[in-house]
Amino acid sequence: MKIQERTGAGAGRAAAPAQPMVGDRLPMAPRERKPALAALAVLLILVGALGATMLVLQVGHRIEVVKVSQDIPAGESVTSNDVTSVMVAADDSINYVRWSQLGTLKTLKARTTIYKGTVVVGEMFGAKSSLPDGKALVGVALKEGQYPTGIKNGDIVAVYRVGDHASGSNSSSGATVSSANGGNLIVDKARVSSRSDNSDAAMSTGNMSLTLLVDQSDAAAVAQAASANSVAVVVVPGN
Repeated sequence: MKIQERTGAGAGRAAAPAQPMVGDRLPMAPRERKPALAALAVLLILVGALGATMLVLQVGHRIEVVKVSQDIPAGESVTSNDVTSVMVAADDSINYVRWSQLGTLKTLKARTTIYKGTVVVGEMFGAKSSLPDGKALVGVALKEGQYPTGIKNGDIVAVYRVGDHASGSNSSSGATVSSANGGNLIVDKARVSSRSDNSDAAMSTGNMSLTLLVDQSDAAAVAQAASANSVAVVVVPGN
């Protein structure tokens, strides 16, 4: 009797429905693919890379241009000794004078004084000299002792008529200056437009040629004294 009861109980347990395993997952629906978004992402990456490349190339595009290494007075042309080359970033909005155009630049005249360290642009030069109204350029040849040491372009000088008969002397230039009529002062303020003492003969003798910017009313007197080799210049305040 007891054996039958245990057998019946075991049969009841065997008939119970099986429970799902805890580790098993329910099946999931497949994800929907979006090829248009993927293509857009790839396109954006390519555009960004291309833009970065173009920016690097633009920054790296440099050109060789002309830079002034000595002051260029108004109305004067540049020489090989007055300029040097520098590299700058290319910019179509700026009319740089390229180093390859130096030969053409030498045939032009400065419209205004161009100072040392300036990067040259085309608007600074023209085919003709443009002197200020009422001004004239006069050349004077000076011997050693008729000009002060260290005189340079742009200096303001006084111009005197000198001669062997004069009394007194000028301590700055070493030239003998007449004390009569205010020391035979011809021009109280003239600007040195250019100087020339690069030749071997000039360096050995100490001679120098200056081009002076003076008032037109004084040009004749300065030229007359210069032709007689009776000119001395003295640097004065105002530089």
